[in-house]
Amino acid sequence: MDAFCERLIKGMETTNRKIEEKTSCWYAVYTAVKAEKSVKEQLDKAGIESYLPLQSIVRSWNNRKRKVMVPVIPGCVFVRLPMDEVTRIKSMKGISFLIREEGRYVSIPEDQMETFRSMVENTDELVEEIFEKGGSHFLEMSGGEINATELIATLINQKENLVDGISYALEKVDGSVSLLLMNKNGIYCARDKYGRTPVVIGKKEDAFCVAFECFSYKNLGYNDYKELGPGEITVITDQNCITLKKPGDKMKICTFLWVYYGYPASSYEGTSVEQMRYNCGAKMAERDSVKPDIVAGVPDSGIAHAVGYANASGIPFSRPFIKYTPTWPRSFMPTIQSQRNLIAKMKLLAVEDLIRGKSLLLIDDSIVRGTQLRETTEYLFESGAKEVHIRPACPPLVYGCKYLNFSRSSSEMDLITRRVIERLENGNVTDEILQEYTNPDSEKYEQMVDEICKELKFTSLRFNRLDDMLDSCGIDKCKLCTYCWDGKE
Repeated sequence: MDAFCERLIKGMETTNRKIEEKTSCWYAVYTAVKAEKSVKEQLDKAGIESYLPLQSIVRSWNNRKRKVMVPVIPGCVFVRLPMDEVTRIKSMKGISFLIREEGRYVSIPEDQMETFRSMVENTDELVEEIFEKGGSHFLEMSGGEINATELIATLINQKENLVDGISYALEKVDGSVSLLLMNKNGIYCARDKYGRTPVVIGKKEDAFCVAFECFSYKNLGYNDYKELGPGEITVITDQNCITLKKPGDKMKICTFLWVYYGYPASSYEGTSVEQMRYNCGAKMAERDSVKPDIVAGVPDSGIAHAVGYANASGIPFSRPFIKYTPTWPRSFMPTIQSQRNLIAKMKLLAVEDLIRGKSLLLIDDSIVRGTQLRETTEYLFESGAKEVHIRPACPPLVYGCKYLNFSRSSSEMDLITRRVIERLENGNVTDEILQEYTNPDSEKYEQMVDEICKELKFTSLRFNRLDDMLDSCGIDKCKLCTYCWDGKE
């Protein structure tokens, strides 16, 4: 850890190219002694994205040992700001200075920050436990940290046999892990203990295959054989597929798989992604009262939701946007926000004859930061749209995901909901207050939605309800993870 932290700071370098003033970058902020946490609190209250890496250590007081959380890099907090806004933080109490070189604040490359942060949540705890047992060592580092794959392998080796070892690893990791492991006996497949992501097995006459999504093997001659349950372990040979550990009873599969991340041709737990999106759109139409000229979806994931809405409402479906495919397939993939915004803009081509003078109802899968949808809406108005009504297919995202790395958001303050709530509550945000904002029947919820609508300059805004979205899945609600919407584990 220390070696990487040192390298992270010393490895910071400026580039010769001019950095756009509005591009958000990471900076290292040095603080007064023992002021790291207070600086972090100030930044959070100001709505400024920041990162204070902490580690658990054991300290002794009066012959008693106690674990405490201390900064990984003493006297340092990382902040993410556009270059022209860096001066905002210089006057904050406890901040000493920012690194400068040749008159310019030195930024930290995004990939270095991603590497620094992308660790198994309880790595330190697991490593400490392994070393206490003795007889183990680690050979490989990844980004200055213990390699996550080697850590999982070491956990597996704590037990007498492979099945018990895999079960132990799945149980010990505080997060989500599914794995494939191959040895001379075959390919061992294991699904996360709560089944947050799928693991599916396909079969044809002389072979088996395993995949994340079932559509991936359909055109290769495979048919669906089985979908592993939560915590299930299976071994595949060239002849057989044998269950070594039966699935557990508790499941919390990510609901966002159907709403956004999943490919339309896939299905999870027997529910088609495309059909679920039709259902979502229909539910939204039943609760809506606006009468636009056309209904449209933001390609690709928004289209199916829009088809469902149009079919249920009787309002014509149209495609005022055409996706230009030779770009990044998913705009959330790049690590830099400016790149995400550019890709989102470049991959959409407007059909102005379908936009000019029209009242449009536009459905997207979700609103995360709000930047892309705001630019899309501005694009529609510039192309002659009369009205743009926005209908996200899921509820407001209020909590950052704790379990999966689908989103590149590194702070809950990336979420437009949390920034708006912070303003409305004057920084006094508690868990109880957040819960009020997740209730679609509450006054605070309506106030939040109105503020988001004004900020992003929509004609109107109405989110899908959580209960309607879960009904659209058609499976037991207790099996679905809803943490990012309601904060419930």
